[in-house]
Amino acid sequence: MLTLFNYWCEAVAHVGESGSAHLLSTQPASTPRLALRWLRGRVRDVADQLDSAPARPASHWLEDQVEHERALSALAAGETYAFILADDTTRYVLSVRPIGTAR
Repeated sequence: MLTLFNYWCEAVAHVGESGSAHLLSTQPASTPRLALRWLRGRVRDVADQLDSAPARPASHWLEDQVEHERALSALAAGETYAFILADDTTRYVLSVRPIGTAR
């Protein structure tokens, strides 16, 4: 039996000390590459809104091809992949998780 995955992508902002969650964006994706493309776009969007110091990890991640290959491998294996950015008041969790279907 071959297991194929579709993917659910989401960006969530956790604000303040209480960590109240605000859903920023969601998107289904049919392949790991499409999911990673969505993730890269949202990481870029969030980083564009941050000051330079909190945005630095995003800039580095956006250029890290080895990490992107690791993310693709994890997704293809049915694992969740997440990237987290934070500034003084908000933690942004951008994630992709597989939604499995067996064929």
